[in-house]
Formats: sequence, C-alpha cells, structure tokens
Amino acid sequence: MSDGPMAIAERGVALRLEGVRRVFNSQLVVIEDFNLSIEAGEFLAVLGPSGCGKSTLLRMVARLSPLEAGRIATDPTVFQTAFVFQDAHLLPWRSVLDNAALPLELMGAGREERYSKTRTVLGQVGLADAEARYPSQLSGGMRMRVSLARALVTEPRLLLMDEPFAALDEITRFHLEVQLRELWKLRGMTVIFVTHSISEAAFLANRAIVLARRKGNIKIDRRLELPVERDNSLRSDPRLGIEMNLLMAAMEEE
Repeated sequence: MSDGPMAIAERGVALRLEGVRRVFNSQLVVIEDFNLSIEAGEFLAVLGPSGCGKSTLLRMVARLSPLEAGRIATDPTVFQTAFVFQDAHLLPWRSVLDNAALPLELMGAGREERYSKTRTVLGQVGLADAEARYPSQLSGGMRMRVSLARALVTEPRLLLMDEPFAALDEITRFHLEVQLRELWKLRGMTVIFVTHSISEAAFLANRAIVLARRKGNIKIDRRLELPVERDNSLRSDPRLGIEMNLLMAAMEEE
C-alpha cells in the first residue's frame, strides 16, 4: 500500500504556487514562472543541483524571501509555520529544555505551560532524558533533535526543512529520518523537505520533485510508490531502489 493524499493528516496546509518568480541582483533569474500545488498533509521532497533554487523556493514559501511575480496561496490562510535549517542554531547558554521552549517563551506562554508542552515534544524526539544538558554536551544528532523539537513545540501546520540532516553521519541520519517520518504521521502537518540526497528524498517523502539547474523548472513530479509504514528495512527493498533510480534519471537529465 502506498501513501497518497494524506487521510492520516488533517492538520496540514494546502499550498498553491502560481507563476512565482524570484530574481537576484536585478538580473539573475533563479525561479521563473514556477507553478506547484501541494496537498494538505503531504510530505514533499525537493531535489535538484546546487544553485537551482531549492532553498530560495523554501524561503519564499516561508515569506522570508520576496516574490517578483506570482503568488503563493494557502488553505487555511492563517496558520503556524516552522523552519528547520541545516545548522541547529542552539543558544549555548540555554539548556535543551530552554532552547526547545524558546518559541513558546517568545509567544508569551507561561513557564508551566511551555515546559509541559516542550517536555512532551522532547519525549517524541527521544530527548526526554537530556533536557538539562547544554548544546556543548550534545552530539550533532542530538542538537538536530533539539532543533526539530523547537520547531514542533508551536504545533506547526507547515514544517519547512532545508537540508537538516546533511552534516550528520549516515547512521544518525537514518535514525532521524525514521523518527521524522513517524512525527509527520503523528502530527498530520505538511512538510516540504529540501535535500541533495536522492535516498533521503525517496525514503522520507510521499512525493518528490526534481528541479532543473536553471529557473527552477520541474523535471519530474513523482508520487512515490512506497508503503506508508517505513523503517530501516525499507532501505534494502527493491521498491525504494526503483524510486531512487527514477529520481536519479531526472537529476542526470540536461
């Protein structure tokens, strides 16, 4: 059974990008006439060569980068968004608990409320026993888990991730991919995940797009024929290999 539009995900956000354009320095066209519809609760992986506009696209969706033309429509129109970057960006003087609780603190939540919510999320990402530690006492994988927890404490309906596992060793990345997939299923949010890794995109997503090197044209838009339930045993499954080969072929096309 493959996972189509997410019946298990009722809290996600639907997005529609229409004629989106982004230009740098008044002359470098990074994204041109870009059109894409994303269903509520989808896990979309965005692949493509360096410089093709993957991160720019993510920043435009997050309203961190302006559009020169086109529009991005959402349903609903008001919702909570969270962004996870490649670097965890933890504050070294704050504990794991206080780093993860920071968004709730900035939103004015009381101490008891924010700590209660944050401890729940830390448990979900496997850090229940590490809340008193500081960033210098954490491995790279643990720091990324804190970053993910910090994003999830606000209960986002849209989670944007820009190569969050790229700097991690393979075994740590494998564990985090399984964990992220489970959190996505549990929370029902829409996820847009930018990555250079074909294996990561195929394992995580229920849909993947590959962008061309120039102007962000979509070379392939593929709904992945893989099971809803995924663990590390899938990595040796021929079905995953088939999907990876299709994405690889699109990446290699000129």
